[in-house]
Amino acid sequence: MPRTDTTGRPRDPYEVLGVGRDASDQQVKKAFRQLARELHPDVNAHDPDAEEKFKEAAEAYEILSDAERRATYDRYGHEGLSSGGFAPNFDSFGSIGDLFEAFFGGGGAFGARSGPAPGGDVAAAVEIDLLDALHGVTKEVSYEVIDRCEHCHGNGAEPGTPIETCERCGGAGRLQATTRTPFGQMVRTIVCDACDGDGRVPEQPCRRCRGRGRQVDRRKLEVEIPAGIADGQRIRVSGRGHAGERGAPAGDLYVLARVKEDSRFVREGSDLITALDVAAPLAALGATLEVPTLEGSESLELPPGSQPGAVLTLRGQGMPTVRSGRRGDLRVVLNVVVPRRLSEEQRELLERLNDSLTQENLRSDESLFAKLRRALGNQAA
Repeated sequence: MPRTDTTGRPRDPYEVLGVGRDASDQQVKKAFRQLARELHPDVNAHDPDAEEKFKEAAEAYEILSDAERRATYDRYGHEGLSSGGFAPNFDSFGSIGDLFEAFFGGGGAFGARSGPAPGGDVAAAVEIDLLDALHGVTKEVSYEVIDRCEHCHGNGAEPGTPIETCERCGGAGRLQATTRTPFGQMVRTIVCDACDGDGRVPEQPCRRCRGRGRQVDRRKLEVEIPAGIADGQRIRVSGRGHAGERGAPAGDLYVLARVKEDSRFVREGSDLITALDVAAPLAALGATLEVPTLEGSESLELPPGSQPGAVLTLRGQGMPTVRSGRRGDLRVVLNVVVPRRLSEEQRELLERLNDSLTQENLRSDESLFAKLRRALGNQAA
């Protein structure tokens, strides 16, 4: 399990790597390299928690080295990464051992792969409407994947031909390699390059997949898109990625949700924002108006004397959250419209109204200068 702080939550990735929140990409990478070297099992064999610590460092590095994930974490923390479908993706390197191989040229105790390699992850995208995001929807996703070869059933041999023990590794699937380092000689266990760790080789490789046991195929899958999903969030479908070598576990499928913009609404978290045009006389008198929502319309009480830019709220008419399903609100911004192209009768009525207005009618709850200061303060923030 990932290491946690005193509150039981995963540790802050900045704390794990020992960098500040304003650290550059290069500083993050340098900190991870240094920490990874300290945790290398051939150097740190006395620490039984070295592998767990390295996994924690690798997860922290994956978050902070990805601009999108780092921004999500900075704003919402680990909960935001979870609700957004983000998950540690060590398979992007292949394995923990491959991470060591990438940084040190060898995996040490972690780098020894005892068998065929697991399959990699696959990414796909699906486009939905805002209404689909409100209720949730099932969408068919089409994507290319490396799948098991049906001709040889994944064993890499031409049907009817034998599979023999690998002569190079004697069936172990692994070889020993000795490397000289400043710390002395290090013996590493590496995957046999003749059988790719399987310990067996086909006498006659499959003519369709050339002995790999896998081939490229196009797959279609029905994916459940949860209610409340936001644009850019991902859904993880376990075991639907590339097939592993010779029976090894398959990777995962990550489906990126693209929520199309709705001309009527702007989404802010679980809230929706819309603008409502109101004629100036109606804003002065007050009325009951119908406001469009995602599912139809709702009645809204417009108080007498409503001012331009005022925000009225319809509770529970926003978007649900993915975890709880509780819906946000619909915020209605009033756009008070001044009438134009008046007829003679309308002009006379307005002139009579204007002549009858007093200072009490025109007094604002907030002075013009106060509004100006508040607006400038919001822009500065």
